[in-house]
Amino acid sequence: MSDLNMMNTAKMKKSVFAITMLGTMTVAISGCSDPKPADRAAPEFVVTTADDANEDIGKYVLPQDTEILKEPNAEEIIYGKRLLNETKRLLPEHVGAEMNCNSCHISQGKVPLGDPYINSFNFYPRVMPRAGKEVDLEMRINGCFQRSMNGKPLDREGPEMKAMIAYMEWLSQKIPQSQRVDIQNAGEVDTSLVADTERGEKIYYAQCASCHGDNGEGMKDSRGDIVFPPLWGDESFNIGAGMARTYKAAAFVKYNMPMSVQTKGLWGHGGILSDQDAVDVAEFFAHKPRPDFPGKVNDWPNGNKPKDARY
Repeated sequence: MSDLNMMNTAKMKKSVFAITMLGTMTVAISGCSDPKPADRAAPEFVVTTADDANEDIGKYVLPQDTEILKEPNAEEIIYGKRLLNETKRLLPEHVGAEMNCNSCHISQGKVPLGDPYINSFNFYPRVMPRAGKEVDLEMRINGCFQRSMNGKPLDREGPEMKAMIAYMEWLSQKIPQSQRVDIQNAGEVDTSLVADTERGEKIYYAQCASCHGDNGEGMKDSRGDIVFPPLWGDESFNIGAGMARTYKAAAFVKYNMPMSVQTKGLWGHGGILSDQDAVDVAEFFAHKPRPDFPGKVNDWPNGNKPKDARY
């Protein structure tokens, strides 16, 4: 082939490449300028009476956060939502641990089996075995601040408490006090299982350490905000928290972890570990050193202390 023909061929190839790239860029730009939202129906759950879970009387549709803007107290609800998401950063004087409320209440309290807030507004007041008396929602929230957050209670009448409750009330979607959304707050595990701590340690380093750290220290972002909470040590929940109990922690782990493996739901929503796996790994991290809780002396005043209580 002559040099002239070779030059013409090369020019043609460059032209074809340029046209192809221009077309690709045009498609990419047009795709970015007119995004198509994902077509995903909001989760729905059955509504029952508080006295009879078999009595189907309605339907609950999980609301989108954008619906908050339609509420007359939207600013308060949004503030409550932020407080639950960013508790340590926004309320440092009340949070001793490196924890947020939503470190344990999955997806802003919207996921069944992940300690949801959906029924919280209507669930209280009620008699709680650990307290041995009737507890209202303000008391329940402050219990979490003192135990899971290893911190100090909020002012019952303060704007922060009212904002958190406003978010939970909004999430209930005006379901009457006499009704419940038919969801489970927590799953179940076989409490007859005997934990194997050595096996639990291996499971922890295989399934949990990538997020919660080799030493249970958790993970923070570049600004120092919590991404994944510490599971033991001085910055974790104290001994009075529910997560310090083996079987209670195991139920949370089984149905919500590890979040890096997604088989269904909004994120990695469990289904990876067996009951034995969950019990073993929960025993491993729950019994690691953590802060004490002096108020533990008042727990279960009427007896029936759970067998997995740490004290």
